[in-house]
Amino acid sequence: MQDFSALLNALDDILYYPILIIVLIAAGLYFSFRSKFAQVRLAIDSVRLIAERPGSKNAISSFGALMVSTASRVGTGNIIGVSTAICLGGPGAVFWMWVLAILGGASALAESTLAQIFKHRNHETGHSYGGPAYYIEAIIHSRTLAVIFSVFLIATYAFGFNALASYNLQSTFSVYSFYDETVTPLIVGGIAAALTLWCLFGGAKRVVKVTGFLVPVMGVVYVLTAFAVMIMKIGMLPEVLKMIFADAFNFKAIGSGIAGSCLVYGIKRGLYSNEAGVGSAPNAAASAETSHPVKQGLIQMLSVYIDTIMICSATAFMCLMSGVPITKEAAGAQYVQDSLRTILGEAGPVFITVIMVLFAFTTLLGNLFYVSNALAYINHKKMPRASVLKGFRVVFALVILFGALMPMSTAWAVADILMAGMALINVPCIMAGSGIVFRALADYENQRREHKNPVFKASSIGLDPEKLEYWK
Repeated sequence: MQDFSALLNALDDILYYPILIIVLIAAGLYFSFRSKFAQVRLAIDSVRLIAERPGSKNAISSFGALMVSTASRVGTGNIIGVSTAICLGGPGAVFWMWVLAILGGASALAESTLAQIFKHRNHETGHSYGGPAYYIEAIIHSRTLAVIFSVFLIATYAFGFNALASYNLQSTFSVYSFYDETVTPLIVGGIAAALTLWCLFGGAKRVVKVTGFLVPVMGVVYVLTAFAVMIMKIGMLPEVLKMIFADAFNFKAIGSGIAGSCLVYGIKRGLYSNEAGVGSAPNAAASAETSHPVKQGLIQMLSVYIDTIMICSATAFMCLMSGVPITKEAAGAQYVQDSLRTILGEAGPVFITVIMVLFAFTTLLGNLFYVSNALAYINHKKMPRASVLKGFRVVFALVILFGALMPMSTAWAVADILMAGMALINVPCIMAGSGIVFRALADYENQRREHKNPVFKASSIGLDPEKLEYWK
């Protein structure tokens, strides 16, 4: 197991430096400059669009699709991932998370806009569906590549991310006296698997309903708590900011061991947390009913900011302002729990455990939404038979159970590697379709300048309406 874990970590290091760092930054800069930094210019517009209602009563709203994608983005990575990045990479990792979020916002806008343009209609329900597999096939003209992407997505979300979420959840119990390294992970993993399975058999509507309620509540409670800690420790703010920026631009330290530097850990954990460019959120984006594809692209862009700029930053400042020493041994739940203990006493670790339960649960539910979409694409754009889906959901739950028993380094490495595979397929494909994105963005902005509610017509951006299954 140690040799296997070492092999995974070596592959993980190579994928993220130099390969994925170059790909993500290049794509983010490309979309940012070509769109004239739409992720900044139109940020207020994205907030306004959340309140738009769908045209039909039973359709999934833009807000509903945002909550599904945010449910997957906002999860254990916002707590454990940030802690791991700071403890193993240094406080400068927080700065590089911010950079990735701002650049990634442009990539998120592009991929979700493409998902909306090339989505399909379910003629039985009237709902729409789509995602990267659909726009990869339309833009690259390769069903084979789209299927490969779908396989990576299933492996990432059904296995890699589920196992990691389960491990992160059980690790929050390690600070309690009753924790047993063999028994406790088994119990926590078993309960998480059973609860997830119960919800999954309730269907997609229950997923949207549960995540739509829990995500805003847990996010607000967590951020308010972190903000309260920051107010109590406000005198530490200048020192913490100095610490973040000094470490982020300590290129001598970064160059001496870049694989374990704040730069690489910031990119790794930032990508795991906000998933911008990975190709996950477009699956949720395609399900929303909206009058113009760019609207949903802007809303999904906002999800990246909610995840990283708001929630990840809340964790980082809460930890760094607590004054708790940064050590590699504390990487994970322990550093966050120790930090909150300085303010709330023994209630601090309990609060983190409760939040982690909610974060992990909504992550697991959001993950299935993406996996179901990929399964349907592989099965020639039809959902597999009910018996197949039931069997897959059982496997889905078993992964949650066994993920709680995995070593930390193995759980993170598997998730990182599988996610890298998705990004390395998705990012070049959205860059190939960038011309369509920029024309759609220009069309949206032109209609806004004319004080119209933007309505999409394929012909207005040079696309043949007959080739767009939904919009024709």
